[in-house]
Parts: sequence; C-alpha cells; structure tokens
Amino acid sequence: MSNVYNWTISALDCYPTSNGQTDVVFTAHWRCDGNDGTTANTGSVYNTIPLDYHAGTPFTPYANLTANLVVSWVQSAMGANSVEAVYSSIDSQIANKKNPPVVTPPLPWNVA
Repeated sequence: MSNVYNWTISALDCYPTSNGQTDVVFTAHWRCDGNDGTTANTGSVYNTIPLDYHAGTPFTPYANLTANLVVSWVQSAMGANSVEAVYSSIDSQIANKKNPPVVTPPLPWNVA
C-alpha cells in the first residue's frame, strides 16, 4: 500500500486591510501528515509559507475561504518540487519507523 497524505491549515495570518480588501491572508501555517495505512507508521511536516495578494487579481473574502482552497494556494506557492520534498520527508519518516536506522537496545548486563 502506498502512503496517504493529508494537508491541514492550522492558522492564517491576515492584514486587517490591504489593497482595498479586508482580512487579507499573507501567511498560511500548514501541516502535512502521512501514514502507510496504520497508526503506527506516520510522518509529519509543519511549516509556514508567505502568500501574496496583488490588487486587481481575484480575491476570496476571508469568510468564504475553505481548507481545500488554502491548501491549493500553499501547494502552488511551494511549487511541485517542494511539495514532492514534503512527501519524500514523510516517506522517510515512515520508512525509519518501520526499519529504524539507529536503535538503543538494553544494556547486556543488569543495571541497578
């Protein structure tokens, strides 16, 4: 089974007014979680990304924003290579949980 990814927007920073609009988003706080179909093997990446609104371009009022719309803005601002890097990081985290590259076994003698 291939890994599954879920994008979440946890917060949006806004200018009260900008370019003739109100509550203009300028930073999105996002997280991408992934798993391999189990709750034991997961990975996550959290970050922020600046977003720009330019006067004259389409504007969505804050009250009309949806998670899917903002995720699309985030992924567009990141670019395809950065989105793939997020997935790769999560894939590595999941792989490392399945097959840890470093382990700390118990000491071979009694420790009091």
